[in-house]
Amino acid sequence: MTASEPFRVGVENRYFEDYIPGSVHEFGPITVEKEEIIAFAKRYDPQIFHTDPEAATKSIYGGLIASGWLTGSLTMRLAVDHYLSHVASLGSPGLREMRWLGPVRPGDELRIRVTVLETRRSNSKPDRGIVRSLIETLNQKDEIVLTMEPINFMLCRRT
Repeated sequence: MTASEPFRVGVENRYFEDYIPGSVHEFGPITVEKEEIIAFAKRYDPQIFHTDPEAATKSIYGGLIASGWLTGSLTMRLAVDHYLSHVASLGSPGLREMRWLGPVRPGDELRIRVTVLETRRSNSKPDRGIVRSLIETLNQKDEIVLTMEPINFMLCRRT
């Protein structure tokens, strides 16, 4: 892997051609708030170690942790704000894999490290390409807490 490097163009003017295989980019941080952990979990993932700080101390985690789905959502927020083009992103058919590798706790500062794994121009639709990436979400201790491999469709700057 190469060292983190900036894109040549900003997210507001980024196209398929700007995603270079092998390039590595870092974005963040975003702070994980206790109230956000609890509110998200009460609505979407109401397990006790996500919703009740006192009961969570008796869990295998020894305290409140964020739902993996919240961690994924925070990761997505950073990706949308800083990595995915604001003018050329056409969505995604999905992920190859998503893994939660460690607990995320209130007050953690998360950032993402994105490696462009592969790009290829579409044969059937020459105005677009496919970008496959590895996104690693790291906490303030440089521990990787989440990984995923999204696939994104991007418009080309030129056809």
